[in-house]
Amino acid sequence: MDQRFMKKLYLGFLNVHILYHASKEPIYGVWMIEELNHHGYHVGPSHIYPMLRDLTKEHLLTMTEKLEHGKIRKYYTITSLGLEVLKELKQRARELSKEVFYENRES
Repeated sequence: MDQRFMKKLYLGFLNVHILYHASKEPIYGVWMIEELNHHGYHVGPSHIYPMLRDLTKEHLLTMTEKLEHGKIRKYYTITSLGLEVLKELKQRARELSKEVFYENRES
């Protein structure tokens, strides 16, 4: 399968994962990379930071900067719009997983 096509499919999962974690607590790029790698997604800074920037640009996340150990770290938190979008995505994922894993037992 074409790797570019697979990447397109994974990007949606990555965005949902980011929104989910940002809804639980403020997140930052390095932590999110480690979290996604823990779940089998092989992403690096060149993937995660543009995604965080895009989610912020779409008003799904907000970013605040904090000085920690002499370095500025950017923290991302979900917005009210982001929560609405996450709620909708969770509903759609629930419906899809039900159909894929439970209603079609022949596969």
